[in-house]
Amino acid sequence: MLLTFIAIALGGILKGATGAGAPILAVPVLAVLFDVPFAIAILAVPNLVSNTWQGWHFRRHQIEGRFTAHFAFGGTLGAGFGTYMLARLPDTALLILVSVSVFAYIGFRLTRPDAILRFEIARRLALPVGSVAGMLQGAAGISAPVSITFLNAMRIERAAFVATISCFFAMMSVIQIPMLAHYGFLTWERFAWSCAALVPLFLGMPIGAVLARHLSKVLFDKIVLALLALVAVRLLFQALT
Repeated sequence: MLLTFIAIALGGILKGATGAGAPILAVPVLAVLFDVPFAIAILAVPNLVSNTWQGWHFRRHQIEGRFTAHFAFGGTLGAGFGTYMLARLPDTALLILVSVSVFAYIGFRLTRPDAILRFEIARRLALPVGSVAGMLQGAAGISAPVSITFLNAMRIERAAFVATISCFFAMMSVIQIPMLAHYGFLTWERFAWSCAALVPLFLGMPIGAVLARHLSKVLFDKIVLALLALVAVRLLFQALT
């Protein structure tokens, strides 16, 4: 399980540096080592605990309450449907879905880094976009191609971003955890491992915070995107062979 802890620590480093994104690194790596349902189950408790803590810590920086409520509610609905898909789709389809999600995230970061979305439009899109992002989170464990890029395009300040995305992830976890247990993905053994995964996650987060202060954002992004590209290619190769 050493590689599992390393993967989660890397996710923690990314979360500590950016305020979000632990599954972006951890889920693809764990999917390569094991499978997609295992990856999602192991991150269930860390997602709930870390995002609840961050959401509370940054609660005073929430943007308009209705926007966050609609975005999180959409995510909850989508996560429920996505978890249902997780139980129905074959392993190959899940691997492809994760790799495509990662490639979509990389593509958006490279081609539309300066995209701007006005708040008036974003407020109307919060519920449907949250639902699509939640479906990806439930089925593939990665909502970043939709959720993080959506909030990044709004150009809100970091504290508001962390407050909103943390609420979104925490609410999804509330519905996802019992559904994972219902479908047999989150067994008692995996629940114990998921609780243990809090250790490498919280160890990685302070390292990410330090890197964010001493490493240029451009260089850090390039390192993360390069690592993600390698993992996504490996996932796709694994799915097609």
